[in-house]
Amino acid sequence: MNNIQKGRLGEKIAVNYLIDNDASILDTNYRINSGEIDIIAKLNEELVFIEVKSRTSIKFGYPSEAVNYNKKRKIINTAKYFMLKNNLNDIPIRFDVIEVYLKENKINHIVNAF
Repeated sequence: MNNIQKGRLGEKIAVNYLIDNDASILDTNYRINSGEIDIIAKLNEELVFIEVKSRTSIKFGYPSEAVNYNKKRKIINTAKYFMLKNNLNDIPIRFDVIEVYLKENKINHIVNAF
C-alpha cells in the first residue's frame, strides 16, 4: 500500500469514527489553491476542521507531529475561506487532528490540537 492509499484509508476510518460519534460530515478533502482540509464536520454544535494523519509505525514520529506550523497555517486559511464562502460567522470552531494507527487499528482523536 502506498502513502496515498494509506492516507485515503485513514480518512475513511476517521469519517466512520466521527459518524459513530454523532458528527455530521459536511465535506471531505475540501481543497482550494492555498490548502486542503481532510474533513469538515459539525460535532456538538461546533464546526470542526480535521487533519487526518495515518501511520503504520511511529518509526519517524507520531502522526500529529507531521502537522507543523506551515500545515496549520494552510488549514486555518482554508477554514477561513470555507467559513466566508458558506456564511458561517456565528458558529464556534475548532481544529482537531485524528491520528490513525493502521497496524494497531487504533485512533487517537486530538481535540483542539491547535
